[in-house]
Amino acid sequence: MASANVVQFTDDNFEAEVIKSDKPVLVDFWAEWCMPCRMLTPTIEAVAGDFAGRAKVGKMDTDANRNTAFKFQISAIPTIILFKGGQVAKKFVGLTSKDDLTKALNDAIGG
Repeated sequence: MASANVVQFTDDNFEAEVIKSDKPVLVDFWAEWCMPCRMLTPTIEAVAGDFAGRAKVGKMDTDANRNTAFKFQISAIPTIILFKGGQVAKKFVGLTSKDDLTKALNDAIGG
């Protein structure tokens, strides 16, 4: 389902892949049964391709990784959180446009 540039985040790798990353990280919190989440997948894959090497972009299945979803108070999906320096830099809830995600990542990389 995911493209080569989309990282699969889990409760086990979240600390190393997201919190300790030296690059901005965009995390799509989703679930298999969520239709808006499925509709967002091509956008996430496109953004991952656009930012390959400059930022990490990935998905976290909230059903399989409840600890991290609970920690970041994910109450609606899809929720996309942009992390920079291990901190939440921006949060999007619901379907989000490629332009909005691109702008947030460019701001995180440039700022």
